[in-house]
Amino acid sequence: MTVAAELDPPVRPAGTVLPEVSAIAADMVQLRRHIHAHPELAFEEFATGDLVAERLAEWGYEVHRGLGGTGVVGTLKRGTSTRRLGLRADMDALPIHETTQLPYASRHAGKMHACGHDGHTAILLAAARCIAQEGAFDGTLNLIFQPAEEGLGGGRRMVEEGLFEKFPCDAIFALHNMPGFPVGKFGFKAGPFMASSDTVLVTVSGRGGHGSAPHLSADPVVAAAHIIVALQTIVARNVDPRDMAVVSVGAIHGGDAPNVIPDEVKLRLTVRAYRPETRALLRERITQLVQSQATTLGVTAEVDYHWRYPALVNDAASTTFARQVALDWLGEDGLLGELEPLTGSEDFSFMLQHCPGSYLIVGNGEGEGHRTGGCMVHNPGYDFNDAILPTAASYWVQLVRRFLAPAA
Repeated sequence: MTVAAELDPPVRPAGTVLPEVSAIAADMVQLRRHIHAHPELAFEEFATGDLVAERLAEWGYEVHRGLGGTGVVGTLKRGTSTRRLGLRADMDALPIHETTQLPYASRHAGKMHACGHDGHTAILLAAARCIAQEGAFDGTLNLIFQPAEEGLGGGRRMVEEGLFEKFPCDAIFALHNMPGFPVGKFGFKAGPFMASSDTVLVTVSGRGGHGSAPHLSADPVVAAAHIIVALQTIVARNVDPRDMAVVSVGAIHGGDAPNVIPDEVKLRLTVRAYRPETRALLRERITQLVQSQATTLGVTAEVDYHWRYPALVNDAASTTFARQVALDWLGEDGLLGELEPLTGSEDFSFMLQHCPGSYLIVGNGEGEGHRTGGCMVHNPGYDFNDAILPTAASYWVQLVRRFLAPAA
């Protein structure tokens, strides 16, 4: 059966949590909170990788380590089918100091699971345990635990180091918790779902001097101010109004005293788009505009443009399949309504460039604060909502059963 093929009848009636997942729910919470208390930054996920590898080996998976530095892949093969399925979870934390004061808060100052990767890892491990115990599938299951999603491109590195050559997949899926949406409800979106994310470093160089005699200087501060204002015209006047683009200046550094004109000013930008054509246009116009503004104002400017994450584009057939699995299991009440694309970014996009698949979301909770699950990610007060662990793990089990269903 291909992903695009008609689905078999549901494996079991609609419900919320599978009994085999419910039986290990307490273990799931304990595991998630252990990972939360011991966060590790990008490419430093040594203890987390050890934990993942030990559990997978204990449950009968063939464990492979080292892809992407600290990545872990667990493979389980059953039956004779040639079908191959990949499920991915991210493991890294963020350089944020946690303020939740929870009993299981980070024990490492300046490091925190502020995006829920602790929960994503626990969800996939719980599903791995149940899948291995029941064995009701036919084919190969590749469980991919990825390092360094948070800005350093661990997904890209795994792909470049041969992820899909060593562990071929017919389709690959991943999920992310999403504060602001009802607890445990799943959301799906075919096509562009998350934006590309590029970083631009601009250095404006002039000639410093005393603030009382600006005519003797070439002021990079004034030039930087003009550049910042002019950058806002790119989206307004160069991008099709029906398209999406973001050009935001997030940092300005220059000077130390009120009466001294510095030699240079540095700007840092984030640039986002859904369409590759728009992404290329933004680079062209930013570079042209920065340099022309600098020339006009008698200074120079260097543009250091970093291509980072491409837009995340969900395969239509894979997304239809993933949504149908949730619909048959939970009914319409278990699904979020029509989703709009998000302007955040995700390096699962690199995997989707090489393998069809889909990235979905599950509601982490509404309201405010970590106790309701509504606090946004990348916030020192965020916490993953343990209430969604069993539901999300059950979803992975259901998806594996459907994708790798034994022939009738």
